[in-house]
Amino acid sequence: MTAEAPIETSSAAGRSVRYTTVAIVLHWLIAAAIVFQIILGWRMGDEPKGPATYAIFQLHKSIGITILLLSLARLAWRLFHRPPPHPVGQPRWETIASQVVHVAFYVIMIGLPVTGWIMVSASKLNIPTLLYGTVPWPHLPLLPELATEPKHLWYKAGQISHDLLVKTTYLLLALHLGAVAKHQILDRDEVFGHMAAGAKPGWKEPRAWLAAAGLIAVIAAGYLYKPAVKAKAPAAPAEIADVQAPAAPPEPTVAGPAPTTPVTEAAPAAAPPEPDAAMKDPVAWTVAKSSTLNFTASWAGDAIEGQFKRWTADILFSPEALDRSKLTVSIDMGSAATGDDQRDSSLPSDDFFATASHPKATFTASKFRKTGDGKFVADGTLDLRGVKKPVSLPFTLKIDGDTATARGVTTLDRTAFGVGQGEWASTDQIGGKVKVSFAITAKRK
Repeated sequence: MTAEAPIETSSAAGRSVRYTTVAIVLHWLIAAAIVFQIILGWRMGDEPKGPATYAIFQLHKSIGITILLLSLARLAWRLFHRPPPHPVGQPRWETIASQVVHVAFYVIMIGLPVTGWIMVSASKLNIPTLLYGTVPWPHLPLLPELATEPKHLWYKAGQISHDLLVKTTYLLLALHLGAVAKHQILDRDEVFGHMAAGAKPGWKEPRAWLAAAGLIAVIAAGYLYKPAVKAKAPAAPAEIADVQAPAAPPEPTVAGPAPTTPVTEAAPAAAPPEPDAAMKDPVAWTVAKSSTLNFTASWAGDAIEGQFKRWTADILFSPEALDRSKLTVSIDMGSAATGDDQRDSSLPSDDFFATASHPKATFTASKFRKTGDGKFVADGTLDLRGVKKPVSLPFTLKIDGDTATARGVTTLDRTAFGVGQGEWASTDQIGGKVKVSFAITAKRK
């Protein structure tokens, strides 16, 4: 060995024959997370877009940030703790190659999450990141506030870099696993023992088989993982503010349609009967806070159920005075909730409800028709995203003294109101039809 090309050996003074326990734990955690990430990435590309794929994407972001934090911790630990020396007699080219691969792994372990972070921060949807659905993680500073064009350039730069680093990861994993197998089976040296305390060279070493089994288990977990998709908004009728209206409001849309489950009808409270003569003129009604205004959308065939938590209604109605009855319903479009905070955060964006310029949707009706015993239709106009369209809302009504209960369902075409711009305008994955339903209990004022 020449002085110009020294090779460190296991006999190097003061050098441990293996990595520290902290380095070993971090190594295996990061390795498992990277392999799991790869499988999630493949699934995101292969499976149809929908709630399940969206949930996988959210987990992918969480694991990516976890890898970033663990990698930074490992790098910091590495700066203060020297690794074990290379095997005795290892060729110079192998030493250089191992060092290059080692540095390259740090590049991808930090670069992949950072480029993904850039993409999320520069995304036009501006969806926030909640690590594992719980811990808020900020966007990179300044990117979300950029103008459309430079923001898109940052997104594309992050996307191209991310894709390149993913392909580099495949190469590095192949080189790394191949090198470990070579050292363990052919060279029969102590390299594998650096990261597996007590491991002996040779193919019979149980720790090597345990590592292989762990790799297979992580791959299987990546394919078998089934995210818990929040399809239904949490029931929170107490959060509905100042609701007034017995007949009922038809409401806006979200990003898609689908079969809907019937809403639960509010139970009418007992009230003393009133003479029919009292209903010959339109009556003002106050709606109970337990009343609900819901919507059902479909995404890749999966039903997404939600509710509008804040809406108000001014109503004058009597089945005996339909020609003079009136209804005005105002919905706070920023209050749409489907039970998934990250999904819901995209609804106010310009791609969907555009709440910055159109915070409210309004349904007004002054024409009512009776279609059967206790059955009516309100013909009116829905103003959503600045687009006005006629809407007919069928509903059933029961009046018992001072208490009225009403429920109804109508279907809206989100595309007619411009809900869903750009890639979301297509109805291939997110259906065009959205069912809107309500269940109301109201008291006569």
